[in-house]
Amino acid sequence: MSDPADGTDPTDEIDPVRAGEVSEPEPEPSISDEDVADLDGGELSDSESADGPAGQEDPPQEDLLEEDPLEDPEGPRRRERRERAERRAAEQRATTIEKARREAKRRVRGQVVEESKRPSARSVKGLRLIVWSIVLAAASIALALVLYFTPAMAARSVVVVGVGAVTREEVLDVAQVRLGTPLLQIDTDEVADRVAGIRRVASARVQREYPSTLRITIVERIPVVVEDFADGPHLFDRDGVDFATAPPPPPGLPYIDVESPGPADPPTQAALQVMTALRPEVVAQVSRVAAPSVSSVTLTLTDGRTVVWGTTDRTGEKAEKLAALLTQPGRVYDVSSPDLPTVK
Repeated sequence: MSDPADGTDPTDEIDPVRAGEVSEPEPEPSISDEDVADLDGGELSDSESADGPAGQEDPPQEDLLEEDPLEDPEGPRRRERRERAERRAAEQRATTIEKARREAKRRVRGQVVEESKRPSARSVKGLRLIVWSIVLAAASIALALVLYFTPAMAARSVVVVGVGAVTREEVLDVAQVRLGTPLLQIDTDEVADRVAGIRRVASARVQREYPSTLRITIVERIPVVVEDFADGPHLFDRDGVDFATAPPPPPGLPYIDVESPGPADPPTQAALQVMTALRPEVVAQVSRVAAPSVSSVTLTLTDGRTVVWGTTDRTGEKAEKLAALLTQPGRVYDVSSPDLPTVK
């Protein structure tokens, strides 16, 4: 350390970094002209330079003794300026970091909002499907209301199909369909049940044919056998239903001999099962079928020959064997055992 009496400033010869008492400051930001003026010693006169006062005498000894360069090598003014610059740099750096963080948050928030506002293709497709379903449902309901409550599609004609022994007028009387009624107001099942109540009708079907037609299709019962009663011959279909009284019976229709003919009578059902299994050319030769019991069915042909049928087991095989046996001469044809048919 040089003596203060030489006229040099002790603070110029001591490096604060080498002295180890002050850490090296971080790079300072750009300094304005005002700061430069402060660093140059704004309180000094123009004739003073950075190296010290020019042309002046050495500072008094007592002033040098008051400022110990070992305790404060920078001096209070330089330290204050340095601390002020460090604070400004720290504040500027903190402000920059805060701005960057806020900008990042805004970008992230903007992306999230944009992604949330942008619907996916699947959601758009599902929404379109829902909208179209609602539109179609509304249109269907509106159309149904128009058809149900207005005469735009009313029944202006009734078509009856399948009549034979049953007349069209008989079907219309039972159907009770009033012309001019909207087709949707007509209960087709109820109309079909009324028509099927006719004895000669086996089944009935009612259909709406838009714009203005109601179609009724019937299937008449077909007589399979006939039975004599006190009031005349009664016709029975394949189910054993007594559906008509025909005083003379249809030609070629075989008679049935059972105790209590009817759909719930087992011997009647056995005899009808045999008749429906025979070939048409054999049925044309049968004049009577008798069934005292379900296990003793016999047939009488128009030429007097007899067929012993037995039970209703293996009815299909028996019908095939009988068609072959009838080509042979004989009076009694026994197919009760289809494995050993005989002719006598």
